[in-house]
Amino acid sequence: MDVKAGYKLTEAGVIPDDWEVMPLSDLCYAICDGTHYTPHYVPQGVPFYSVENVTANDFSNTKYISEREHALLSKRCKPENGDILLTRIGSLGDTRLIDWDVNASIYVSLALLKLNKQVSPEYFYRYSQSKMFVAAVEKRSLLNATPKKINMGEIGAIPIPVPKSSKEQQAIAEALTNADALIESLEQLIAKKRQIKQGARQELLTGKRRLPGFSGAWQQTTVAEVIKNFFCGPSPTCEERNIFDETEWGVLKTTAITWENGWDWTKHKVLPKSFWNKSELEVRIGDVIVTKAGPRHRVGVSTWVDYIPKQIMVSGKMIGLRPNLDKVVPMMLAAAIADKDPQMFLDQRTTGMAESQVNFENGVLLKCPIQIPPLKEQNAIATILNDMDTEITALEEKLCKARHIKQGMTQELLTGRIRLI
Repeated sequence: MDVKAGYKLTEAGVIPDDWEVMPLSDLCYAICDGTHYTPHYVPQGVPFYSVENVTANDFSNTKYISEREHALLSKRCKPENGDILLTRIGSLGDTRLIDWDVNASIYVSLALLKLNKQVSPEYFYRYSQSKMFVAAVEKRSLLNATPKKINMGEIGAIPIPVPKSSKEQQAIAEALTNADALIESLEQLIAKKRQIKQGARQELLTGKRRLPGFSGAWQQTTVAEVIKNFFCGPSPTCEERNIFDETEWGVLKTTAITWENGWDWTKHKVLPKSFWNKSELEVRIGDVIVTKAGPRHRVGVSTWVDYIPKQIMVSGKMIGLRPNLDKVVPMMLAAAIADKDPQMFLDQRTTGMAESQVNFENGVLLKCPIQIPPLKEQNAIATILNDMDTEITALEEKLCKARHIKQGMTQELLTGRIRLI
């Protein structure tokens, strides 16, 4: 392997000549794990951390032990501000820098790394989040063990590339921290925008809030009166994978439509060839789909299709509706069916021997009463919600780019390919 001038090949890869690769044990004055027995939990007391707290980065929802038991456990292994928590059983290689005033004990599934002054906690924490570190942990772990684990002695053998300059360590940590801060701020902004959109959607599509210039009662109608046609597909035994390309046909699973996640066309499977080429059953953008068979809580779920590739059809457990665009906007039709009274109408007309498998007939949905505003108001509502979607999509693209840039930065900075000082 050719190594350019000023760099050297090490166990941790190619790094600058003025960096060192050191085993983790040389960077710590202590490496310990938590208690090997399950403590007695109490309703309130001292937090007791386990793998789940580190992997979820959530140290507010914990189990608790008594002050007395904590005093005994902390004699051997006491977490302190500046230490690193490392998952070592079950989940491998997840880390968390303790950057708060901590008073807690830990379980055996966590290792506690107490770093010495040769490495800054912030630099090591950033390196511990890299693919290189995780790969080194997995290389030394007992992957065939159930659950997976890494022994304490192997943790100390993990090689860590370290800039000799503490200023360079800090500069690298700050650059990656700033990248994370940008990502986090975008995530929070997207979450806020989604909440705003969800609230606006709930109010506008149900008439709880009216746009300026619109008033008067909404029209009472039925599903049948606002659609061009409806269609149901087959439910044969299928190959459990997505279609590869436009040479195959797929059929939607009922999980493509849920109240929690809305529309997800990727939840489909490949149809047997005998069911291909049925264009009358193919789902198109602008269709509304309603589940009609399955567990009770997943029957009557409605959504509208804003994107789908070609050659995917509905199954026999759902009904596809093709709205008459001179009467109803797809988004509005899906919302109208999802409203309280239509849902009650459908639920009262489902049949089945068990709650886990009920269904209603196609005619029931067609006769379902719904309320919709005049078409002009529908279009105004759709424009506002679509504009919100466009803004969220732009932010999601920005977030994706920020994550990609940060991933590249991590690799370049932690191997010294880019030097900050």
